[in-house]
Amino acid sequence: METLVERYLDYLAVERGLSGLTVGSYRSDLGVYLDFLEKSGVRTPERIDLESTLSFVAAIGPARSPASRARMLSAVKGFHRFVYREGSLDRLDIEGISAPKVMRSIPFVLSPHELEKLLEQPNETIYGIRDKALLEMAYATGMRVSEICRLTMELLDRERRLVRIRGKGNKERIVPYGQKAHEALERYLAHSRSTLLRNRTSPFVFLNYRGGPISRVSFWKMLKRCAVDAALPPEIKPHTLRHSFATHLLEGGADLRAVQELLGHASIATTQIYTKLDMDYLLEVHRTFHPRG
Repeated sequence: METLVERYLDYLAVERGLSGLTVGSYRSDLGVYLDFLEKSGVRTPERIDLESTLSFVAAIGPARSPASRARMLSAVKGFHRFVYREGSLDRLDIEGISAPKVMRSIPFVLSPHELEKLLEQPNETIYGIRDKALLEMAYATGMRVSEICRLTMELLDRERRLVRIRGKGNKERIVPYGQKAHEALERYLAHSRSTLLRNRTSPFVFLNYRGGPISRVSFWKMLKRCAVDAALPPEIKPHTLRHSFATHLLEGGADLRAVQELLGHASIATTQIYTKLDMDYLLEVHRTFHPRG
């Protein structure tokens, strides 16, 4: 069974092009599943049946959130489909098991004024100039933190102010960035990056003090520091910039399909969460300013 799981994970990484983080999540979830089957006496794929899988779903129910249960069931279903195609499983009874309903929470976003305050915080040091460019580019493009941390120089079209982003599933999208982000980026490339490199070379755009690519943890710490200095709400996370990017575009009148493309969402349903957020904003404006609101 462990061998089949490893082959499935290789399939996800190589053929499906899923990221290392996603494959790691699948590995963890399937490890829990295999442990359960082992304790239930199911040690070969031929012995997996609907009853054993239903027992697993019931066992993980009390201790996990609906989102966690839905994710684990998705991993198990994908594994079952792979094993079935490989010929080691006779039936796909598990397809009849429905995932728990997951309520999408409305993402936390900053107002344009709060974004201005945040973007003003980096100082004039080598690292401050880098942090300013990081924040400006993250907000200007809606990049995920993992995307901006692994951004390479070859993906930048600095003349036309375009960036080619490699997102989830190794899918590519091209996103423009504005004048403010352009100025911050060019200043960083001209004044800070060469100092951080110390006569070495690196394909990555944003570097740490050792000249390697900046990490997601470092980005998060920098963002929290700037947020505290700007007296902004503690809910700020790296994804807040992406949420704010999408929300501000829609509030400004951008087409939902265009925002979907810019965010790199596979399904427009994922993007539609921001239309709900925009409606909340419109309702608040109506209540605040209408004479009979």
